[in-house]
Amino acid sequence: MTGTRGTTGTSGTTTASAQAGPTGLSQRSRLRAVLLDIDDTLVDTRYAFHRALAHVVETWLPHLDPEAARRAVRHWIGDPRGHFRRYIDGKLDFFTQRRLRVDDLHATFAGPTLDDDAWDRWQGGYEAAFQAAWRPTADAVALLDLLVAEGLILGSVTNGETGYQLGKLGAVGLSGRLATVVGVDVLGRGKPDPEVFRLACDRLGVSVAETAHIGDELDVDARGARDAGLVGIWLDRHGSGLTPPDVPVARGLADVPGLLGLGPHP
Repeated sequence: MTGTRGTTGTSGTTTASAQAGPTGLSQRSRLRAVLLDIDDTLVDTRYAFHRALAHVVETWLPHLDPEAARRAVRHWIGDPRGHFRRYIDGKLDFFTQRRLRVDDLHATFAGPTLDDDAWDRWQGGYEAAFQAAWRPTADAVALLDLLVAEGLILGSVTNGETGYQLGKLGAVGLSGRLATVVGVDVLGRGKPDPEVFRLACDRLGVSVAETAHIGDELDVDARGARDAGLVGIWLDRHGSGLTPPDVPVARGLADVPGLLGLGPHP
């Protein structure tokens, strides 16, 4: 799955190796842009979730033992009732999906019913703990530096709200690193809708065939990008060990340059 280093001409366009294998770059020999997911790709959002849920358990679910508290975190991240997915599909607004998820969490783990005042306190405490824990992923800066050095244009397609995600990037020191950020609010729906990928490419002045996208969700990111005409790379950030046959896999961002035929990542 690892290609050889490409060459960069005077136009700043990288010619990717035809040996890049399942990336599809043998059919798309000129790579001009890379789109990156934000949460758990550039920003360590799962760590922030754990810190925020630790606050929630301490404040609202103090009866949980350590194992039950860990189940509560998994429940929150997994969103088993699909409320966040409905938000991404444009069927719920952000705060409605958040409140539904909170109500579900409390119902599942015997937490109190929240009136409006309690909900405001829950939301404020959660957000404060969540934002205080934002940090870049350990491999983000090195990859961004390498891609820029290769003359590639960078952007993001994210299933968060654009302004919120820009604030997140700024908080972790990545402000200004991406030429465009397309959030779920721009079109009223998010990944894997192909139009959000195409809009990001349009904003960068490139075609989908000249663009790769990297993200940590197999269907939403890698397959969604591929189906929109981009090179889609799945970042197996959480170590599933799966190797799907239809998209290339990066076990960390250190693998991405090789998959794109750009050579080693320092």
